[in-house]
Amino acid sequence: MSEPIVFGAPYSVYVRIVRLTLAEKGVGYQLVPVDVFADGGPPTAHLSRHPFGKIPAFEHDGMTIFETAAITRYVDEAFAGPRLQPDAPRDRARMNQATGLLDAYAYRAMVWDIYVERVSNPRDGKPSDEARIAAGLPVAQTCLDVLETLVPGSTWLAGDTLSLADLHAAPMFAYFLKTPEGAAMIKRQPRLSAWWAAMSARPSFAATQD
Repeated sequence: MSEPIVFGAPYSVYVRIVRLTLAEKGVGYQLVPVDVFADGGPPTAHLSRHPFGKIPAFEHDGMTIFETAAITRYVDEAFAGPRLQPDAPRDRARMNQATGLLDAYAYRAMVWDIYVERVSNPRDGKPSDEARIAAGLPVAQTCLDVLETLVPGSTWLAGDTLSLADLHAAPMFAYFLKTPEGAAMIKRQPRLSAWWAAMSARPSFAATQD
């Protein structure tokens, strides 16, 4: 079986989700840089891997996959290593619900509306859009409130063991918690705070930092 290839940029939330999954499974891989923000748009060759010009794209044994959730589920099922999808239907539903919530609501609010405006733009000499931050905060708060209720008696978001939901959430939280707003908000969420301490201490998290 050949070594898989991940196409994308190390700073990307969704590229990191795939890399975290591979690291947790103990799978070696190649990371091939793709700059989707280059002048003229994504490289033409990349459009053959991802028709919408996004990242990541993934290749393995002649098969190309795009969409992060599809990639991570493939990795979990195609390679040996610890299983990252719960067997119990209720835990699997919690995993899928958390992943859907993160994609539909948390990513835009926590990363683009809050982190980019509060940290990334000022670092690049651009002003923060305070209206955009203000609009993103209640959405982020709702996401945190819901995720807090998903964490059961154990540490993880979807049962007693680490799952794809945790790996999906971690890169978003890594950016969000760099903001003063994010750091203050998670302190009011004791279960999520414990989850973050456990998740951010994992070797896979350190190995995939940009």
